[in-house]
Amino acid sequence: MFAITLTLLLLALLPLSVKSSALTTAIAANERLCFYADVDKAGEKIGFYFAVQSGGSFDIDFDVKDPKEKVLLDGQRERQGDYVLTANTVGEYAFCFENDMSTLTEKLIDFDIMVESEPRREPPAKPGQLADHSSALEESIFRLNGMLMNIKRTQKYFHTRENRGFSIVKSTQSKVFWFATLEVLGIIGMAIFQVYVLQTFFTKTGRKYKV
Repeated sequence: MFAITLTLLLLALLPLSVKSSALTTAIAANERLCFYADVDKAGEKIGFYFAVQSGGSFDIDFDVKDPKEKVLLDGQRERQGDYVLTANTVGEYAFCFENDMSTLTEKLIDFDIMVESEPRREPPAKPGQLADHSSALEESIFRLNGMLMNIKRTQKYFHTRENRGFSIVKSTQSKVFWFATLEVLGIIGMAIFQVYVLQTFFTKTGRKYKV
C-alpha cells in the first residue's frame, strides 16, 4: 500500500507545469539577441540563469522585459546571474543579451529559462485517508527537488569555471607563441644586421692601396 501511494504521489507531482530551455549561443560583436518565454497565467515563477563561457572579459549586457515592455531586470558587463521572478502579467517575456561593448570579440553564453507554476497539493480522495503519508512524502520530494537544484547550480558553476579557464589558457598559449615567434625573428634580424655591419666595417670602398 505504501508503494502504491508513493507511485501515485510521484505521478501527481510530475505533470506540474514546467517549461524549461537550456541553450548555448554565440553573440557576435555589436549584436543584440533576444529569447522569449510564454507565461500562461499570472503568479507563475520564472527562473533565469546565464553565464558567459568565453570571449573578451567574460561579460555581457542583459535585460528582461514583461509583455508590456517593462524592464524587470537589467545589468551591464555581468559575467553570470541566477534570478527568480514572479510573472504578474500573462504573455510573452523577453530575455535579451547585447554585446555592444565589444567591437571585435564574439561571446559564448550558456543560459537557462524556466517557467514553473506554484505547486499545489491536492487533498486525498477521502478525509483523513493517507494524509500523514502524503504530507511526509511530499515534503521529502520537495526537499530532494531543492537539493537537486543546488547540485545543478553547482555543476553549472564548475562548467563555467572550466570553460573560462580553458579560454584563458588558449589565449595565453596564442600570446606566448606569437611572442616567441617575434623574438626569434628579432634575433635572426639582429644577427643579419651584425654580419652586415662587420662586413662593411672591414671592407674599404672608394680607395685602393698598393704595397
